Amino acid sequence: EVQLVESGGGLVQAGGSLRLSCAASGFTFADYSIGWFRRSPGKERDGVSCISHDDGSTYYGDAVKGRFTISSDNAKNTVYLQMNSLKPEDTGVYHCAKLELCGYHGNYYALYDNWGQGTQVTVSS
Repeated sequence: EVQLVESGGGLVQAGGSLRLSCAASGFTFADYSIGWFRRSPGKERDGVSCISHDDGSTYYGDAVKGRFTISSDNAKNTVYLQMNSLKPEDTGVYHCAKLELCGYHGNYYALYDNWGQGTQVTVSS
């Protein structure tokens, strides 16, 4: 059974930082790209970032580029999302996802396969 468990969310002031973690199990971690998306009330799902299983390339949505960094530890089957210079508009539930594909071609794109329950990130102004 595929499981993705997020942690690390919380309440932070604007300009602050958080580091999210995603522990994956139930599939061969190295065979799949892993990414993050977020949901907030009244908004559509927003793709945040992914890391490709092919060559470790990383991709980011325009809203977070330059502020967020995704990384992975294949030995621990864990993906991280370091979020710096947080803004109130970053508030939402952040979900880790196993992806069929992801990349950037004018816009960030990702095809989601499975995802976790999410972790809440709240950025106060």
